[in-house]
Amino acid sequence: MEKRYSKKTVWKSLLAGGVLFLVVVGLGALLYCWHLSVKIDKRFSARRWSIPSKVFSDITILYPGQSINPELFHEKLRNLGYREVAHMPEHKGELRRVGSTVEVFLHDLEAPSVKHAGFPVKIILSHNQIESITRLDNGMSLPILELEPEEIMLFFGQEREQRQLISIDQAPQQLIHAVLAAEDSRFYRHHGVDLRGILRALYTNLRHGTVRQGGSTITQQLAKNYFLTPERTLSRKLKELLMSLTMEVMYEKNEILEIYLNEIYLGHKGSVSINGVGEASYFYFGKPVSELSFGEAATLAGLIKGPNYYSPYVNMERCRDRRNVVLRAMGRNEWISIEQLEVTLDSPVRTVSPRVYGKKAPYFMDYLSGQLTVLYPPEILSDLGFTIYTTLDTQVQMAAERALTTGLARLEGMNQSLKRPEPEKRLQGAIIVMQPKTGYVLAMVGGRDYSVSQFNRITQARRQPGSAFKPFVFLSGLDEFTPTCLLSNEPKSYEIDGKIWQPQNYEPVMEKCVSLRSALARSINLATVDLAMQVGLDRVVSTAKAFGFSTPLRPYPSLALGAYEVVPLELARGYCAFAADGVLPYPLSLKAVLDEDGRMLERRHMSIKSVISAAKSFIMSSMLRSAVTEGTAWPLQNMRITFPVAGKTGTTNGFRDAWFIGYTPDILALVWVGFDDGSSVHAPGSAAALPIWAELINSIPQYISGDWFKMPPGVVKRIVCLESGQLAIPGRCPEPKEEVFLADTAPVDPCPLHEPVGAFKKIIEGVKDLFKNR
Repeated sequence: MEKRYSKKTVWKSLLAGGVLFLVVVGLGALLYCWHLSVKIDKRFSARRWSIPSKVFSDITILYPGQSINPELFHEKLRNLGYREVAHMPEHKGELRRVGSTVEVFLHDLEAPSVKHAGFPVKIILSHNQIESITRLDNGMSLPILELEPEEIMLFFGQEREQRQLISIDQAPQQLIHAVLAAEDSRFYRHHGVDLRGILRALYTNLRHGTVRQGGSTITQQLAKNYFLTPERTLSRKLKELLMSLTMEVMYEKNEILEIYLNEIYLGHKGSVSINGVGEASYFYFGKPVSELSFGEAATLAGLIKGPNYYSPYVNMERCRDRRNVVLRAMGRNEWISIEQLEVTLDSPVRTVSPRVYGKKAPYFMDYLSGQLTVLYPPEILSDLGFTIYTTLDTQVQMAAERALTTGLARLEGMNQSLKRPEPEKRLQGAIIVMQPKTGYVLAMVGGRDYSVSQFNRITQARRQPGSAFKPFVFLSGLDEFTPTCLLSNEPKSYEIDGKIWQPQNYEPVMEKCVSLRSALARSINLATVDLAMQVGLDRVVSTAKAFGFSTPLRPYPSLALGAYEVVPLELARGYCAFAADGVLPYPLSLKAVLDEDGRMLERRHMSIKSVISAAKSFIMSSMLRSAVTEGTAWPLQNMRITFPVAGKTGTTNGFRDAWFIGYTPDILALVWVGFDDGSSVHAPGSAAALPIWAELINSIPQYISGDWFKMPPGVVKRIVCLESGQLAIPGRCPEPKEEVFLADTAPVDPCPLHEPVGAFKKIIEGVKDLFKNR
């Protein structure tokens, strides 16, 4: 009896303990679900995905006397949202054109350095110049006018996600049904977890021996993508389960689906993530979601499983097959008629080009996105929306894009062998435009067609610079050599790793000796190598490293001719130092970042340093100006370039690369032309890159002042004899010429060839030679 009582006690104790355990576990689960509900509510109520970061161009400054490009100016006004009216502008955003007069009621201007309400102005143009700017409300003449920044892009969060938010009411039934057919057909019949779906997926996967179906509901996907890490552990799966159940209690089904449709990842455009069906609808089809057809809706729904794998821009056939899987699933659920299904199954997938998608300056935006993470710590870059003011000038960007497109088409028209039928193998080009003294990147075109290739040839490519590298060789010798010093133009052989290397000139040069200025201007290879060998190749390498070149450069003679690859952006930056008194700028794409409350965020330190003296930079600019007036870049004078320019062409062996980098005190532009696979462009830099540069610069007259660099301290001018390089003797030296020198290396002796004593000695020596021959 006692024994039996003892068993009952044990069982009662076990039962009570089990109940207590279940109660504790249940309470723990409820407490955890409450904790999750707070977390979910905080995340969703903050509406992170509804607070975009806005990216703006730089402001546009106008003033009387400024040269402008009327076509780009009017396009700028259209891009800023000004609309033409027949009457005098009465409201902000209105514009009227009467002959050469533009009347415009400005929008409000808000930027880090300025803020004011919009007002009406009258701008009178005359011969591609601004003649006057007058306020229409009070008749006051304005010495300067600032146009508001242009909105370039919206993106979201640290991952730079792009979205166009939609409400569930905006989503057409065919899109909702397509998403449900692809991801969760029982969405409106379960409570966050679909046991039937899990069992069905398990059976299908076991039957095929591979993972063919997933059992996750839309609610589970939202929990996993929004709150959890991608790790596959039992604890994470349990969190996902509890979070899904909690969401279903907190929100209506349509709310969950709306969040999902705005959140889901659907591809990439360069470094920017495409999230949500609203943005994806424009990205792939160029239309709002309300206009999507059955086939287009099924295509988007099919991308959810693997956006980059099923992307129509990656593999059209694979995309079509996946779309048809979704369409058949819709048919099984009777969400599409049999007739409509048959027609749609047979139709092709028709997408728009990402260029038609309409995003501005895509290569610049990719560069900006990367620079944000470099200049701002991750903890500062929160999930909330920013206002980002960039250095981009959209007029310069448009001019650069058009100049490159026109220039490459012109080259293909002149030489049919340059044409390639495959878009990804076509002739390529790249342009970067900078302000040398500030380092501001005004425009960046990293390739011919962003929709074909997102590879940025300005920031990511490594190409041989050819003769465009020579200025750094000549700079290395300025402590010992002057622009009038003579270099050997005699053929020589050099041994490199046991092999003989014999440099040759691009075209015959008869002189046995040439001056530094002439050697650089005419891009004479033999003289350049002679200078490099005299200066020392290690010094040339040190100079290049000081200028920020990150690619490996070895002290071989071929270094002098640009045989080692460089990053185009670093080459442009190096030339900026010549135009900025020797200061090497930081290539900057953004001016300021403001948080949601308008506070300016503090950025990390940027590397800006002086690499050479202002005197040396002036000497280099002077010699590079000779390359334009009398050297390899002289064709610029026939391309409406009438103002002073310094620059250098570059051409590599086999014409694989064609370059021109040209600058004034106000602006610098680099142009590269070539094939990605290294095929020949069959033209030197002066024929392939130079005309593109000229078209670009002629299109942005507002950046051309016509000024030249002021001579800094440490530079002197002297009249020298071209034959000897020494001080010219008036009336005796046949070719006297003014030359600039570093003060420490300027000549002090008179020309020994044409001074009276020297001339008498030459006569005596000539007579002696005559008698010897007899």
